[in-house]
Amino acid sequence: MNSDNLKFVLRELSERPLHKGHARDLSIPTDTGKVVGLSGVRRCGKTFLFFETMRQLMERGVPRERIVYLNFEDDRLHPIAANELDQVLRCQRELFAAARTGRIYLFLDEVQSAPEWQRWVRRLHDTEDISIFVTGSSSDLLQRDLSAAMRGRSITLDVFPLSFREFLRFRGIVPRDHDANSENEVRAALAEFLRWGGFPEVVVAAPELRPLILDEYASLMLWRDLVERHAIRNENVMRALLRHCFRNTASLLSLNKLHRDLESMGVSAGKNTLFDYCAMLEEGGLVHLLPVHDGSVRRQTRNPRKLHVVDPGLATAFAARAETDLGRRLESVVFLQCRRRSRVWHYALGEHEIDLCDAEGSAFVNTCWNLVDPLTMNREEAALQFARTTLPAATGVLLWQEAVVDIEQRIPGSRPVWRWLLEQPGSSLEANRVGL
Repeated sequence: MNSDNLKFVLRELSERPLHKGHARDLSIPTDTGKVVGLSGVRRCGKTFLFFETMRQLMERGVPRERIVYLNFEDDRLHPIAANELDQVLRCQRELFAAARTGRIYLFLDEVQSAPEWQRWVRRLHDTEDISIFVTGSSSDLLQRDLSAAMRGRSITLDVFPLSFREFLRFRGIVPRDHDANSENEVRAALAEFLRWGGFPEVVVAAPELRPLILDEYASLMLWRDLVERHAIRNENVMRALLRHCFRNTASLLSLNKLHRDLESMGVSAGKNTLFDYCAMLEEGGLVHLLPVHDGSVRRQTRNPRKLHVVDPGLATAFAARAETDLGRRLESVVFLQCRRRSRVWHYALGEHEIDLCDAEGSAFVNTCWNLVDPLTMNREEAALQFARTTLPAATGVLLWQEAVVDIEQRIPGSRPVWRWLLEQPGSSLEANRVGL
């Protein structure tokens, strides 16, 4: 890492105006005494949260020169050697006198691109008057690295693409109670959200650009976060697996069936390879694989996992007809909202299926797109009764997008999904945080 290039980057970033965008529901705590990690897929808004936190620090009177931001994917910094990372603070203090005294706030973006960053961050935390914030595009990997290096000195916050409530905020839609026009506007916005998802750049882009941006994201995640990072040799298998997952959100994933399906399409892969590749997708935060609700770990292992993708827009990038699977996308959006509140969720199988239940069996959620058809209504009523029998101590809800007028009286515990999504807090630090 050339020190002259580094100084150029540091000065440029110190003079860059910090644009104030739309607020997110998640905010970064700045004085925890811990290294704060943000993990999430690419382009979900981690860097924006950094800039928003930097802006808030400046509003509190912290000099800009004591706020250091670096993106380790900046080509001007490469190649980076582990013994060169100390140049960051040294160069900042050479450039700015205000950085030589007082607390430094260090924001490190895509930190996994810097070799042996964990040791450097731990030493800075232990020896400097400093608050450190890091991001990475691989959720589990970042947590493991922080856990191993920091030994109780860090917390990790999960960052997702926009929730539906944040989506409305970005679009300038303000829901109003007891207003039919407002309700229609919100319901139409939900249908759009299910198609294009919540990546911030996609949400504010012109309609004709959205599919192009999503295709670019999908390719970037395939190459940078999977093929290159894990040195995958069989790219065709990973591509086929990624396509299968994004086209089949909110469905059960059986490796045996998947193996047979891929073989029938001429894609040859061993079951162990598929298992490893699924783990890579989950590690990267691209998919969530829910175990069946069962006290036996063996039975959990033997049963299929329930698959949810991290954003419905990625399903659009891989699906031929985006309008045909809105019900499954809606179920995944409901899961993601629950996941923002709590880390561990299961599904339950038996006479009927319970879409979501927490690990303690104290809450459950079922989702149905359309409750107008009497047969569908009877099926969902039976599933609701099954959930209450299977989880007698749980509180639950049946969510729907379309229903008959008096559905909430006919099926107690049922609610319009758009209203439920608006009422759910977007993030909880206590639920989001992982002490490492």
